[in-house]
Amino acid sequence: MPKIQQLDAHVADLIAAGEVVERPASAIKELIENAIDAGASSITVEIQNGGMTFMRVTDDGCGMEPHDARIAFLRHATSKLRTKDDLAAIGTLGFRGEALAAIASVSKIDLLTKTRGSASGTALYLEAGVVCSEEPAGCADGTTILVRDLFYNTPARMKFMKSDTAEASAVFTAVQREALSHPEISFRFLKDGVEQLHTAGDGDRRGAIYQVLGRQLANDLTPVESRWEKIAVSGFVTKPTATRGNRSLQFFFVNGRFIKSRTLCAALEEAYKNQMMAGRFPACVLHITLPVEAVDVNVHPAKTEVRFLSERSVFDAVHYGVLSALNKTPGAPEMRLPEKQEPKPQTAAAAPQKDFFKTMTAAEYRASAQTALKDAFASEIQRPKRLDPQPAPEPAPERAEPPASVRPARPVNIFPDALEAELLTGMSGSRPEPVLPREHAEPEPAAENAPEENTAPETPVQEALPIEEEPWRVIGEALNTYLLVEQGEHLIFIDKHAAHERILFEKLRKQSAPVMSQTLLAPIPAGLTREEASAALENAALLERCGFGIEDFGDGTVLLRRVPCDMDPADAETALAELTGQLLEGRTLDPEALRDELLHTVACKAAIKAGYHTQPRERDALIREVLTRDDIKYCPHGRPVCVTLTRKQLEKQFKRT
Repeated sequence: MPKIQQLDAHVADLIAAGEVVERPASAIKELIENAIDAGASSITVEIQNGGMTFMRVTDDGCGMEPHDARIAFLRHATSKLRTKDDLAAIGTLGFRGEALAAIASVSKIDLLTKTRGSASGTALYLEAGVVCSEEPAGCADGTTILVRDLFYNTPARMKFMKSDTAEASAVFTAVQREALSHPEISFRFLKDGVEQLHTAGDGDRRGAIYQVLGRQLANDLTPVESRWEKIAVSGFVTKPTATRGNRSLQFFFVNGRFIKSRTLCAALEEAYKNQMMAGRFPACVLHITLPVEAVDVNVHPAKTEVRFLSERSVFDAVHYGVLSALNKTPGAPEMRLPEKQEPKPQTAAAAPQKDFFKTMTAAEYRASAQTALKDAFASEIQRPKRLDPQPAPEPAPERAEPPASVRPARPVNIFPDALEAELLTGMSGSRPEPVLPREHAEPEPAAENAPEENTAPETPVQEALPIEEEPWRVIGEALNTYLLVEQGEHLIFIDKHAAHERILFEKLRKQSAPVMSQTLLAPIPAGLTREEASAALENAALLERCGFGIEDFGDGTVLLRRVPCDMDPADAETALAELTGQLLEGRTLDPEALRDELLHTVACKAAIKAGYHTQPRERDALIREVLTRDDIKYCPHGRPVCVTLTRKQLEKQFKRT
């Protein structure tokens, strides 16, 4: 049995660093929180190569003394806790004393700090957590930390890092969260020397949302302001008509700290119940303020998970606060009954109006009817007659109209009646002569040398092809969503949207060439966030293969100039938002696998929508594809295409067995 021994201090530091610093975004988050705790009013974040080789955070906070600067990089060194009792009431963002030590153990750090009123500051250089140099330096008030070569001494962690684009997006997201949580602080973010974000720091929450998440989202927000017991909820939520396809824009802050909480998500979405479409999610920026002793933030090293002393109270505070805000939001126009208007006084020149209805007895009514009939007969006799009377044309036989239930949704007559008759004859140019009735037709002269064959062109008769009966019987369509088919002893329910989505996905995936696209007459400005717009522009070539042609319009706005041919242009903006959300997740580095993820969205938006009536030919073709192909079992998102109910199962429901 192996002997137990104590690990080396350096190895222990590397293990601890893996819990706190997962990626560059984790380091940026910890450094920003330290700057906020230091009372900074302006914070600048700079990264290069996704943060793997260069990260710099500059603030104008209180700074550190030379002695404090040296011990700040030791494990469990902090100025925010003194005794165990302080753990029950943590009011700062940082408190563990592990962040700087963890970052320093896996990188090379340059520190430049100076307190207010000091003549000079302090410059430190650390490598793998060890102080290599320390000297006085002239600098501005505050602290600047430069992190180079993250994970240079831990290659096992290095190989799990994603692409520079994905890591830069994660850093941008971390900066966004901090900017939304503290609108009173001015945040500036630069990626590879280009400014991506700059907030005013004037304390205006809506203004911060406008600068961070974009104009369109800011215009779709509804303010929330409520109080439930000792819990205050404030911020903004989107209107039910402006929801999104994912939860990426749900920001919850508890006492100024960004957290992830299923309780808060459930409370938010419960308030939107029966007000938004299925598969849609609201966006929000909500600040929950409660006593520090009512929440425990010492749950996870990342400090994004918390425990509430009363989960129910927090749920009710968010739920009823959001619900109250939505009820105050003007949605559908309010129906108003017309107000009763007072009759206008008649002028002297106006003629008195006669009563529209006339009261009479039965005898008077019969007498008036006879008088009207006599007048009409006399006028008919006095009317002059035409000298050349022509026979009235026979009315054309009326075409029977099918009932509304079986009438096509969009009946289209491609050919006019005359052209249609001409085409049906199969002749070249002559129009068929009208056929007279048999009693009025002239007798045909008997030809002496009549040819055996008729020289007049005849309409070719096309032999009817035998129709193969399908081994199933189409019953119909239920709820404009499910197709019902009887096959043998089975009753099959087909989800037409899921089936069509799978068919389109397989068709798109088999195409080696890029997806065919259509150019829009008027480009569509896509309502994306700055982060999503940046990800879309960096992956423009991949989006082009999926049929989307985009263009940078400036200020975080992307123009859609081309969309896939199979997609309704009205769905293009939503589809692009979903695609960019998948790009930001960065779940895979394989271009082909990522292309499949993108084609999922394209096929979903182009497929038949649930609730739309399907024409019989479309219905039959869809059923034939599902029942004759073995690869159409699940939609690209994993939902089943069809459900089978056997005769035995059905009879069991009716107690026949």
